Amino acid sequence: MAELLDDVAVAAALRDLDGWTGDATGIARTVEMASFPAVIAAVVEIAKVAEDMDHHPDIDIRWRTLTLRCATHSAGGVTDRDIALANRIDQIIAAA
Repeated sequence: MAELLDDVAVAAALRDLDGWTGDATGIARTVEMASFPAVIAAVVEIAKVAEDMDHHPDIDIRWRTLTLRCATHSAGGVTDRDIALANRIDQIIAAA
């Protein structure tokens, strides 16, 4: 099982992520995109990465607004897997 990160470690990791907030229980990012199709296209790419990593974010879509939440549910909080997934998500959103 992945090791849980504490609040200090999560805060340090968040400094290197774009727009993410949170604590040791979970991290989240909300982004507004140009259009609903742009949101869906980003989600498709995020889904591909999540499947490759076998680690899946919680995804909420509200028209042009996309909110992503990451926590390792089996571990009960944030692990390195969540930070790695958030980094990959940042790359996808930056390219969108």
